[in-house]
Amino acid sequence: MPIQSAKGAYDILPNETYKWQYIESIIREICELYNYKEIRTPIFENTDLFVRGVGESTDIVSKEMYTFLDKSERSITLRPEGTAGVCRAYVEHKLYSELNYLTKVYYLGSMFRYEKMQKGRQRQFTQFGVEALGGEDPSIDAEVISLAVNLIKKLGLKEVKVAINTLGDKESRLKYREALINHFKPEIDTFCGDCQRRLELNPLRVLDCKVDHDKPSMAKAPKMVDYLNDYSKNFFEKVLKHLDYLGIEYVLDHNLVRGLDYYNHTVFEVMSKVEGFGAQTTLCGGGRYNGLVEELEGPNTPGIGFAFGLERLILSLEAENIAIPDQNFVDVYIVSMSEKTNEIAFKLQEELRQNYIKCDKDYFNRKVKAQFKSADRYNARFTVVVGEEELENQKMIIKDMIAQTQEVVEINNIVLELKKRLEVK
Repeated sequence: MPIQSAKGAYDILPNETYKWQYIESIIREICELYNYKEIRTPIFENTDLFVRGVGESTDIVSKEMYTFLDKSERSITLRPEGTAGVCRAYVEHKLYSELNYLTKVYYLGSMFRYEKMQKGRQRQFTQFGVEALGGEDPSIDAEVISLAVNLIKKLGLKEVKVAINTLGDKESRLKYREALINHFKPEIDTFCGDCQRRLELNPLRVLDCKVDHDKPSMAKAPKMVDYLNDYSKNFFEKVLKHLDYLGIEYVLDHNLVRGLDYYNHTVFEVMSKVEGFGAQTTLCGGGRYNGLVEELEGPNTPGIGFAFGLERLILSLEAENIAIPDQNFVDVYIVSMSEKTNEIAFKLQEELRQNYIKCDKDYFNRKVKAQFKSADRYNARFTVVVGEEELENQKMIIKDMIAQTQEVVEINNIVLELKKRLEVK
């Protein structure tokens, strides 16, 4: 039996990669507009980074990480998310050394979580995220949300909605934490095992439970907004005001807590209405994580970011029948009439490539009719026919595959003529 890909991993074949490349190009274009620079962190890190950074109470750390001992008995983990690695790099390379400087970065790469597989969610998946480190101005929160919203709109998805909440600062969270424990403790024995474990470690995660979300006590749970101190209230109001400035619509969701321990202050999700995904589908989630850099032994550094799963983004575009430009084309396909002309065709192909003209040719000595079929398969804009009789007269034929017209051109002018027609500089 042939060896197959590991469960939860998958191949992206050549007839599908153009979708990924297109979305990645839009991501890079939007990030460039917002002045976010790419950062590339290792695919594996020391396990302690995620235990300290993501949090022991999270499902990611407690259930989903791919962790192993290397040959020196060090505990290594394949990265399950991007923020912790970015913050580690920020501390290790002292990117904070320049005062009053906002470090704005984005990442794009594979993440790994051992979780239940479903459509659009694999155990190896691709994540795009941004991080803004070093600034606590509420306008930064609005900028990060704006970047996510504009990316979704640029891709063509409709009815974009932002759900937003605040988890307050450390003082506010401590008060809210105590209120949640007191609220759920009398009946926590009736909740799932995860909730029972979370109640003391991070009671906010109880609100995020998918098993017990219909319990009456969930609906009656205390709201974070009632425990915010003046600073947290003022900060959140300014974030919302900046979203208003940008004309970004949002809804307040007091039960939105996100799944990672490091979040505080602003948390948000960006959704779009997608047919077949229910009323709204969440495409992006993120928030503030002031304190995470200090947890990793760096200086006091505010931060905020978000992450997209590219698999879900592609499924959303397909469900909405949004056309993704197919890159399966060549500018020129060279048709060789005989074995004698193959060498000339091969040399011409290289010359065209040196002049930034995308081209290909036949490698199987097929009949002329079959070569023209290949030209159609590659959506060739032009074909160049290399025939023995034409070569004797130092000429070649350029055929326009759209207009279905052709012209005999001097060999010495063939490259220049094609560049002119293709508008290649």
